[in-house]
Amino acid sequence: MPLEIERKFLVVGDYKSLSASHSRIMQGYICSGRGRTVRVRLRDDKGYLTIKGPSLNGGLSRYEFEKEITKDEALSLMRLCEPGIIDKTRWLVPVGSHTYEVDEFYGDNQGLVVAEVELGSEHEDYERAPFVGREVTGDRKYYNSSLRTYPYKDWTEAEKL
Repeated sequence: MPLEIERKFLVVGDYKSLSASHSRIMQGYICSGRGRTVRVRLRDDKGYLTIKGPSLNGGLSRYEFEKEITKDEALSLMRLCEPGIIDKTRWLVPVGSHTYEVDEFYGDNQGLVVAEVELGSEHEDYERAPFVGREVTGDRKYYNSSLRTYPYKDWTEAEKL
């Protein structure tokens, strides 16, 4: 069973000058609830259908199945999505032997920037990027599926700290 194992952080420093590439992502959720999601994503000109299971080990890992689909298929499936489309740019930033994915959000989530690093195991060592701050792994309010229903613009100042 394919597992996604990642750590998530708030971004507090410059990452753009360190990035190797970036792409624009629009994604919606056909179904989201009880930690399970069916997501449709358009990343530049490619589409993806992703199914994720509930988080395990405090949000560090979860089952993930992803299949590439055509751009037209993704656009068609977007019409079936629940309200609240996520719009972001993903910056790929190599740090040591890993690549951090830094998501800069737009729309109702403007101002939020988070970084994730995918690991091969829950205990794998990784170099902490110089631009990351507080770790938010497992904090559901930072999940894209949650940002869709409770966007960053609605958070209190205390929630943004």
